[in-house]
Amino acid sequence: MTTKNVALLAGGFTGEYEVSINSARNIASTLPAEKYKIYTLLIKRDKWFYESENGSVDVDKNDFTITLNGEKIKFDFAFITIHGTPGEDGKLQGYFDMLRIPYNTCDATTSAITMNKAYTKTLVNGIHGLHTAHSMRLFEKDMHDVAIIAATLKFPLFIKPNNGGSSVGMSKVYNVAGLPDALKKAFHEDQQILVEEFIKGREFSIGIARLHGKITVLPATEIITSKDFFDYEAKYTSGVTEEITPADLTAEQNERIANIVTEVYSRLNCKGMVRIDFILLEGSNDFYFIEVNTTPGQSAASLIPQQVRAAGMDLGEFYSALIEGAI
Repeated sequence: MTTKNVALLAGGFTGEYEVSINSARNIASTLPAEKYKIYTLLIKRDKWFYESENGSVDVDKNDFTITLNGEKIKFDFAFITIHGTPGEDGKLQGYFDMLRIPYNTCDATTSAITMNKAYTKTLVNGIHGLHTAHSMRLFEKDMHDVAIIAATLKFPLFIKPNNGGSSVGMSKVYNVAGLPDALKKAFHEDQQILVEEFIKGREFSIGIARLHGKITVLPATEIITSKDFFDYEAKYTSGVTEEITPADLTAEQNERIANIVTEVYSRLNCKGMVRIDFILLEGSNDFYFIEVNTTPGQSAASLIPQQVRAAGMDLGEFYSALIEGAI
């Protein structure tokens, strides 16, 4: 068996840098060493590099190689685990497309579109059984009249960056007085923001991936937090959130959810592994779409690894299937 050189890309340009590092560490520890030689490459705005035993080695961006001890290392595959830009918004995907290096995520177009929450909601609109919350998209360059927002949408409202992840810059407001600070917080993260009506119900997240040529839906996770909503602190602070995998859902609910997320995956032309977040409206079975994450977290405690284990699958084999399917 020929060992493949895999570039595991971590870091990025956002507040999710450390989350990405933890994801890469877990992936590297689970991929079978007899099949893959892993090189973790850190991506920063001013530098792409590999930390070797003899110090930092820069990545040659002309052909995406590194040189170690006089030997030029070429990569058979790029495993992108950068949350946010440039790994989740299509920038790295476009780069690898030009170099003809296969990678594990959706392509450049789908990555760019799904990073934009408003565009994604528009594209999935009309899928049978899927609902979306009423919302407004605001641009930083425009004037914002909080009275118009309050008259258009019903409180409580979620205010969040339109392009972003891990709930960074997100707020929940209950009246017009809370809007100015929430808008400022979201605009600090992005030039576009989404103001969305709150949907009360049970919150879930579900992974879906193409494995061995077949779309596979993983067991759903229910997210129960002691905080008012599932923000960055709730996601990454121990004891704040309970994550139940597999979620307590009926067979009928699981089948219906699987059909909806499969249609979302297909309509958006997703590839590899994605995670779809949704809410089941209180007192009903109505499925409300939140967002799709095309580079979901992969730390040992992250949702996708939980779901892979709940499905009775080996995590290393799961990642291997993503690599082999893309190659």
